[in-house]
Amino acid sequence: MKKNIDLYYFTGTGNTFIVSKKMKEVFERNGISVNLYKIEKSDPSKINLKNTIGLAFPIAGFATFPFVLDFIRLLPNANGTEIFAVDTFAGTSGGIFGYIKKILTKKGYTCIGAKGIKMPSNIFYVYKDAINNKIVEKGIEKAETYASDLVNGKSRWNRFPVLSDIFYYFSLLLLSSWKIKIGQKYFAYKLIKEKCTKCGICAKICPVQNIEMDEYPKYMLKCQYCLRCVSFCPEKALEIPFNYKKITYKAVDVKEILE
Repeated sequence: MKKNIDLYYFTGTGNTFIVSKKMKEVFERNGISVNLYKIEKSDPSKINLKNTIGLAFPIAGFATFPFVLDFIRLLPNANGTEIFAVDTFAGTSGGIFGYIKKILTKKGYTCIGAKGIKMPSNIFYVYKDAINNKIVEKGIEKAETYASDLVNGKSRWNRFPVLSDIFYYFSLLLLSSWKIKIGQKYFAYKLIKEKCTKCGICAKICPVQNIEMDEYPKYMLKCQYCLRCVSFCPEKALEIPFNYKKITYKAVDVKEILE
């Protein structure tokens, strides 16, 4: 690896952020300088191809969020620039690494490693804090091992063409529902006005500017279901379908999302 890494990450609940921070610690212990950049605030055309590039993101629908994929698709062509990836998931990484490797290889990048790391779920069934803390602890250990493997040249980025593509195209069907009216109708958040204090945090942290503050938060039709607003609402005034017992999860304080 080169002595400079630019690690681009997106985090919904904070899982991917703490994984990225742990990897940064390991790299820096090995004399490597690391910059962390938020994907939603970065221009893919302006990345420094002289540095090693890192990509970190959560899994959504067996792939990742459309705006994250758009960032990857819009990366400039390279001439052997090293690149690695890490994702965080509650179930499985699906075929996303295979699909991304296909894109990056065509663009001229050298894919040096990919790793999926299990972290707590933020949808369907959310565990209690004690269980989540154990999952996070194991995830951080895996992030540390993965970063060490990258430094020592032991990491791999495998691709299984047929399986990867099947998973990816299936995920597109799921993710596309977020972006059309029927998806917004059936997956939409429910605002509990009695709890809402109109603080505006949900609008400030939305990565796709889907929320506008009127008298209450107003939801547009750009949601990609990252669940940031649900996870970080201080009054738990937002609820989503399919969330058992309406328990929410976040891995960091909202201040780290706003920075």
